[in-house]
Amino acid sequence: MRIRIDTLLKSTVANEDCRIAGWVRSVRHSKGVAFIVVNDGSNLAGIQVVADQTLTNFEEVCGLGTGSALQVEGALVASPAAGQAFEIQAHSVHVIGASDDSYPLQKKRHSFEFLRSIAHLRPRSNTFGAVFRLRSRLAQAVHQFFIQKNFLYVHTPIITASDCEGAGELFRVSTLDAAMPPMLDGSPDFSQDFFGQKTGLTVSGQLEGELFALAFGDIYTFGPTFRAENSNTARHASEFWMIEPEMAFADLADDADLAEEFITYLCRFALEECTDDMAFFDRQIEHGLLERIRNVSEASFARIDYTDAIGRLERSGVTFSYPVEWGLDLQTEHERYLSEQVVGGPVFITNYPKEIKAFYMRQNDDGRTVAAMDLLVPKVGEIIGGSQREERLDLLDARMSELGIAQEPLWWYRDSRRWGSCPHAGFGLGFERLVMYLSGMENIRDVIPFPRTPRHCEF
Repeated sequence: MRIRIDTLLKSTVANEDCRIAGWVRSVRHSKGVAFIVVNDGSNLAGIQVVADQTLTNFEEVCGLGTGSALQVEGALVASPAAGQAFEIQAHSVHVIGASDDSYPLQKKRHSFEFLRSIAHLRPRSNTFGAVFRLRSRLAQAVHQFFIQKNFLYVHTPIITASDCEGAGELFRVSTLDAAMPPMLDGSPDFSQDFFGQKTGLTVSGQLEGELFALAFGDIYTFGPTFRAENSNTARHASEFWMIEPEMAFADLADDADLAEEFITYLCRFALEECTDDMAFFDRQIEHGLLERIRNVSEASFARIDYTDAIGRLERSGVTFSYPVEWGLDLQTEHERYLSEQVVGGPVFITNYPKEIKAFYMRQNDDGRTVAAMDLLVPKVGEIIGGSQREERLDLLDARMSELGIAQEPLWWYRDSRRWGSCPHAGFGLGFERLVMYLSGMENIRDVIPFPRTPRHCEF
């Protein structure tokens, strides 16, 4: 049975017979000896295989191309070369799948843009091997965190008839004939569609998550979400994953407490459990990354009211590209200034003007603001957004009317405020933005296996 290379390298016993399988990263040979670096995706460096002329297929081995798939049997021995504790002295090398000079991932360093064009092969590169190992481990850490806190994991629907944010930027789901749909009063008649109404891909699992929080207390969702906005920025994707906890009998302060504990847990997890890949990111992607993440993991998060934050920005003397004015949303440059210059670390901005926030956020007594919070961190600005939810039906209905949101399609959501309503709160964390923050990667397309963006849906 083959053994994973990362498991093999944890051994302290030399001369151990072993079998590995993986893909060739490089081959060099001289004086009757071939040195093959093989990687199976389980670690960054792979392992060096030493093959000599005792192999019956030595000439074939010397002619191996980068990317070839191999199975190697041999002895794990101490390596005389610097930078590696062990290597494999090959007894046999079986070529499972050959590769030639047309293989796109040769020794030279490729741009991320080029690697996006071969997304089916880029996981074999060092950078993307590290990114997707980190992503996998972080996904497991998300579940571990909430399991330890006794949160219920809820699978919320991907197809929905509601638009959580009210922005209307949904991908439509329909079986109607796109060329000749049945019409009613000049518009497609969705009553004849598969679900009997207009439906789309979800932008958030929050509204459904709230229903479960009002039955189980503490829940979280972690699943794919979709936005049909025509945005080509480095921070936006049309398909991404969201982590959304929701807590009953909780207010905005409880929400911020959970967000702080969650972020520090994930930072520490990455530093302690993904050490090799994090060291790679620090060397190759962002110098100082480890220090930045360590500082956040050890920080006490500040909390500043939105009104106070606007005042500090206005008094800063800095000329920002976007205006600073009470009632306007904070832009990334404002968020970074607050976290990097004002606080020097993570900071929650709380109690935003209600006019720039969603209908479901709890209205504060001042009539001007809602119990919302954003967590800002150095380098990226906002990383988490959340709020206490409006649990009072009369105020929820009034706010929906103000914004022109029809009540009938959300009858089920309003029902949760009719029977056994209670204060509750939650937040959302975009998983890809978390991976970007912890890896130092600058483009969301480079932290998701197969990015979906406007006019790009290959593979």
